[in-house]
Amino acid sequence: MQGLESLARVYGKVYVLRLGHRPARDKRVTTHAALVARAFGANGFVLEGVCDEAVRRSLAKASDLWGGRINFECGVNGHDYVEAWKSSGGEVVHLTMYGLTVDEIIGEITSSPSPKLIVIGAEKVEPFYYRAADYNVAVGWQPHSEIAALAIFLDRLFKGRETLLTYTDAKAVIVPSERGKRVERRGPEKG
Repeated sequence: MQGLESLARVYGKVYVLRLGHRPARDKRVTTHAALVARAFGANGFVLEGVCDEAVRRSLAKASDLWGGRINFECGVNGHDYVEAWKSSGGEVVHLTMYGLTVDEIIGEITSSPSPKLIVIGAEKVEPFYYRAADYNVAVGWQPHSEIAALAIFLDRLFKGRETLLTYTDAKAVIVPSERGKRVERRGPEKG
Protein backbone atom coordinates (compact mmCIF):
# COMPACT_ATOMS: atom_id res chain seq x y z
CA MET A 1 0.00 0.00 0.00
CA GLN A 2 1.04 3.61 -0.22
CA GLY A 3 3.38 5.22 2.28
CA LEU A 4 2.60 7.93 4.77
CA GLU A 5 3.86 10.69 2.50
CA SER A 6 1.39 9.80 -0.26
CA LEU A 7 -1.69 10.29 1.92
CA ALA A 8 -0.64 13.63 3.38
CA ARG A 9 0.78 14.80 0.03
CA VAL A 10 -2.75 15.63 -1.13
CA TYR A 11 -2.56 18.59 1.26
CA GLY A 12 1.20 19.13 1.22
CA LYS A 13 1.41 18.64 4.98
CA VAL A 14 -0.91 17.40 7.69
CA TYR A 15 0.44 18.27 11.13
CA VAL A 16 -1.08 17.93 14.60
CA LEU A 17 -0.45 20.66 17.20
CA ARG A 18 -0.90 19.43 20.77
CA LEU A 19 -1.69 22.26 23.19
CA GLY A 20 -1.02 22.35 26.92
CA HIS A 21 1.02 19.16 27.33
CA ARG A 22 1.99 18.58 30.97
CA PRO A 23 4.87 16.05 30.94
CA ALA A 24 4.26 14.59 34.41
CA ARG A 25 0.51 14.20 33.90
CA ASP A 26 -0.09 13.84 30.15
CA LYS A 27 2.80 11.65 28.97
CA ARG A 28 0.68 8.62 28.02
CA VAL A 29 -2.18 10.62 26.52
CA THR A 30 0.14 12.80 24.45
CA THR A 31 2.16 9.77 23.34
CA HIS A 32 -1.07 8.07 22.27
CA ALA A 33 -2.15 11.21 20.38
CA ALA A 34 1.22 11.26 18.59
CA LEU A 35 0.98 7.56 17.72
CA VAL A 36 -2.57 8.05 16.39
CA ALA A 37 -1.38 11.01 14.30
CA ARG A 38 1.38 8.83 12.82
CA ALA A 39 -0.76 5.72 12.27
CA PHE A 40 -3.68 7.66 10.79
CA GLY A 41 -1.65 9.53 8.17
CA ALA A 42 -0.38 12.82 9.62
CA ASN A 43 3.21 13.64 8.72
CA GLY A 44 3.98 15.96 11.63
CA PHE A 45 3.35 16.20 15.38
CA VAL A 46 4.09 19.39 17.33
CA LEU A 47 4.14 19.89 21.10
CA GLU A 48 3.30 23.41 22.19
CA GLY A 49 5.25 24.93 25.06
CA VAL A 50 7.50 22.08 26.17
CA CYS A 51 9.74 19.35 24.85
CA ASP A 52 9.12 15.85 26.08
CA GLU A 53 11.79 13.37 25.06
CA ALA A 54 9.59 10.43 26.10
CA VAL A 55 7.08 11.36 23.37
CA ARG A 56 9.87 11.81 20.83
CA ARG A 57 11.38 8.42 21.74
CA SER A 58 8.03 6.62 21.47
CA LEU A 59 7.41 8.05 18.00
CA ALA A 60 10.94 7.18 16.87
CA LYS A 61 10.61 3.64 18.23
CA ALA A 62 7.27 3.10 16.43
CA SER A 63 8.68 4.45 13.16
CA ASP A 64 11.82 2.33 13.48
CA LEU A 65 9.85 -0.90 13.92
CA TRP A 66 6.73 -0.25 11.83
CA GLY A 67 8.28 2.05 9.20
CA GLY A 68 7.33 5.47 7.91
CA ARG A 69 8.43 8.80 9.29
CA ILE A 70 6.71 11.63 11.14
CA ASN A 71 8.29 15.00 11.83
CA PHE A 72 8.39 15.94 15.51
CA GLU A 73 8.71 19.49 16.83
CA CYS A 74 8.45 20.69 20.40
CA GLY A 75 8.69 23.75 22.57
CA VAL A 76 6.91 26.00 20.08
CA ASN A 77 4.73 28.99 20.90
CA GLY A 78 1.26 27.84 19.85
CA HIS A 79 0.01 31.27 18.79
CA ASP A 80 3.08 31.94 16.67
CA TYR A 81 2.95 28.47 15.12
CA VAL A 82 -0.71 28.87 14.10
CA GLU A 83 -0.12 32.35 12.70
CA ALA A 84 2.94 31.19 10.72
CA TRP A 85 0.99 28.20 9.39
CA LYS A 86 -1.83 30.44 8.19
CA SER A 87 0.51 33.05 6.71
CA SER A 88 2.20 30.32 4.65
CA GLY A 89 -1.16 29.35 3.11
CA GLY A 90 -2.15 26.53 5.45
CA GLU A 91 -5.49 25.94 7.10
CA VAL A 92 -6.11 25.38 10.80
CA VAL A 93 -8.62 22.77 11.97
CA HIS A 94 -9.38 22.98 15.70
CA LEU A 95 -10.98 19.84 17.11
CA THR A 96 -13.49 20.82 19.79
CA MET A 97 -16.82 19.43 20.92
CA TYR A 98 -18.23 22.95 20.44
CA GLY A 99 -17.64 23.06 16.67
CA LEU A 100 -19.64 22.08 13.62
CA THR A 101 -20.03 18.34 13.16
CA VAL A 102 -17.30 16.64 11.17
CA ASP A 103 -19.87 15.21 8.75
CA GLU A 104 -21.28 18.68 8.12
CA ILE A 105 -17.93 20.30 7.29
CA ILE A 106 -15.55 17.56 6.07
CA GLY A 107 -16.47 18.03 2.40
CA GLU A 108 -15.36 21.66 2.52
CA ILE A 109 -12.14 20.73 4.34
CA THR A 110 -11.18 17.93 1.93
CA SER A 111 -11.97 20.01 -1.14
CA SER A 112 -9.16 22.43 -0.25
CA PRO A 113 -5.63 21.28 -1.14
CA SER A 114 -4.07 23.57 1.50
CA PRO A 115 -1.81 22.08 4.20
CA LYS A 116 -3.76 21.21 7.36
CA LEU A 117 -2.76 21.96 10.95
CA ILE A 118 -5.01 20.02 13.32
CA VAL A 119 -5.13 21.55 16.80
CA ILE A 120 -5.96 19.40 19.82
CA GLY A 121 -6.06 20.60 23.41
CA ALA A 122 -4.97 19.08 26.69
CA GLU A 123 -6.34 21.63 29.09
CA LYS A 124 -8.71 24.57 28.67
CA VAL A 125 -8.14 25.93 25.15
CA GLU A 126 -7.65 29.69 24.84
CA PRO A 127 -10.22 31.67 22.79
CA PHE A 128 -7.38 32.55 20.36
CA TYR A 129 -7.54 29.06 18.83
CA TYR A 130 -11.30 29.23 18.25
CA ARG A 131 -10.87 32.56 16.45
CA ALA A 132 -7.73 31.61 14.51
CA ALA A 133 -9.10 28.30 13.25
CA ASP A 134 -10.45 28.10 9.73
CA TYR A 135 -12.65 25.28 11.01
CA ASN A 136 -13.82 24.43 14.53
CA VAL A 137 -14.82 20.78 14.16
CA ALA A 138 -16.67 18.45 16.52
CA VAL A 139 -16.75 14.68 16.24
CA GLY A 140 -19.55 14.76 18.80
CA TRP A 141 -21.13 17.13 21.27
CA GLN A 142 -20.52 14.97 24.33
CA PRO A 143 -17.32 14.91 26.41
CA HIS A 144 -14.68 12.68 24.81
CA SER A 145 -10.92 12.52 24.45
CA GLU A 146 -8.76 14.44 22.01
CA ILE A 147 -7.37 11.07 20.89
CA ALA A 148 -10.82 9.89 19.79
CA ALA A 149 -11.47 13.20 18.03
CA LEU A 150 -8.12 13.05 16.23
CA ALA A 151 -8.62 9.46 15.06
CA ILE A 152 -12.12 10.12 13.74
CA PHE A 153 -11.11 13.36 12.05
CA LEU A 154 -8.04 11.86 10.32
CA ASP A 155 -10.15 8.90 9.20
CA ARG A 156 -12.61 11.29 7.55
CA LEU A 157 -9.84 13.49 6.12
CA PHE A 158 -8.12 10.53 4.45
CA LYS A 159 -11.41 8.73 3.64
CA GLY A 160 -10.41 5.56 5.46
CA ARG A 161 -7.31 4.91 3.35
CA GLU A 162 -5.03 5.32 6.38
CA THR A 163 -6.22 2.00 7.80
CA LEU A 164 -4.29 0.21 5.03
CA LEU A 165 -0.96 2.00 5.51
CA THR A 166 2.18 -0.09 5.37
CA TYR A 167 5.73 1.10 4.81
CA THR A 168 8.52 -0.33 2.70
CA ASP A 169 11.06 0.40 5.45
CA ALA A 170 9.09 -1.51 8.13
CA LYS A 171 10.91 -4.14 10.19
CA ALA A 172 7.57 -5.62 11.30
CA VAL A 173 4.34 -5.97 9.32
CA ILE A 174 0.98 -7.24 10.54
CA VAL A 175 -0.34 -10.21 8.59
CA PRO A 176 -4.14 -9.91 8.81
CA SER A 177 -5.65 -12.93 10.51
CA GLU A 178 -9.21 -13.87 11.35
CA ARG A 179 -8.00 -15.34 14.64
CA GLY A 180 -4.77 -14.79 16.48
CA LYS A 181 -1.83 -12.49 15.93
CA ARG A 182 0.66 -12.74 13.10
CA VAL A 183 3.60 -10.41 12.62
CA GLU A 184 6.09 -10.80 9.80
CA ARG A 185 9.61 -9.67 10.63
CA ARG A 186 11.65 -8.07 7.87
CA GLY A 187 15.26 -7.11 7.72
CA PRO A 188 18.66 -8.23 6.53
CA GLU A 189 19.05 -11.92 5.78
CA LYS A 190 20.86 -13.80 8.54
CA GLY A 191 23.21 -16.67 7.93
